[in-house]
Amino acid sequence: QVHLVESGGGLVQAGGSLRLSCAASGRAFYMGWFRQAPGKEREFVAAVRWGDGSTYYADSVKGRFTISRDSAKNTVYLQMSSLKPEDTAVYYCAAPKLFIVVVTKPSSYDYWGQGTQVTVSS
Repeated sequence: QVHLVESGGGLVQAGGSLRLSCAASGRAFYMGWFRQAPGKEREFVAAVRWGDGSTYYADSVKGRFTISRDSAKNTVYLQMSSLKPEDTAVYYCAAPKLFIVVVTKPSSYDYWGQGTQVTVSS
């Protein structure tokens, strides 16, 4: 069992930045960030493979968001820059029980945090 706790959400103006954190109680092969806006399905944002630090991004955030990990703290970060109103959503971090093949699918992950709200005003 891996317990995940997100923090760092808030209200920011378009063009601004925020950093989300996800503290994990244990280690997983991957850690991912997803987001869900009202009335929309949960969508993949970014993921990192814990072992070698390989990163994966949705096209919509590539070049603006950066995922990173701190092994000593068992924490994953999502640095978000050049934020847009369409980035407004509840952001969740997630981890799988085992190795996964498709990092972009929510169904690949077994553990989820409680979510943190990110609101970008225009």
